[in-house]
Amino acid sequence: MHIGVLGGTFDPIHVGHLILAEEARIKLGLSKVLFVPAGHPWLKVDHVITPQEQRVEMVRRSIASNPYFELCTLELEHSNPSYTVDTITMLQKQLGAEASFFFILGRDALVDLPLWKEPRKLVQMCKLVVAPRLSSSSPGLKSLGASIPGVLDNVIQLDMPVIEISSSQIRKRLAQGLSIRYLVPDEVEEYIIKQRIYLAAAN
Repeated sequence: MHIGVLGGTFDPIHVGHLILAEEARIKLGLSKVLFVPAGHPWLKVDHVITPQEQRVEMVRRSIASNPYFELCTLELEHSNPSYTVDTITMLQKQLGAEASFFFILGRDALVDLPLWKEPRKLVQMCKLVVAPRLSSSSPGLKSLGASIPGVLDNVIQLDMPVIEISSSQIRKRLAQGLSIRYLVPDEVEEYIIKQRIYLAAAN
């Protein structure tokens, strides 16, 4: 059983996340893709983040129509910073030895991979599925392999169109009163407007 794992703050979730998850599912033959909203992302401890209840609801609405997508709230069940290696460990315990994991991330995230908690352990626990990005200063895989032994054997570079949409871009557009139609699912746009999320100021 191949399980995709797509983590993120999802503040808000957008169509780029959904396209990435679907491309990975189809091209890697994944049984399902878990969307894992971060509770307290360690890389954003100084950032103001939308309350988790609203972020979760936006994810839930986004994936409701896809039977292969599933919401996973593991990282929201504790108050400690969220680390990918801990999340994969918990998923292994839940799903058992028959499950193999494919952690989906943007190419720009590879820059910070050596700074993640126990990166050597992480690359032994799962495959890293890397999406292309245009605006990223990505490291060469050889230099990454020098700092994280074994990573070269566990990176899958996903062949898919580059989707240049970001959550920060969407927040800024909303704060400026601009349309976000087609950047997020209709259900998410409706929820954001109804709840007046992001409308006060760009964040």
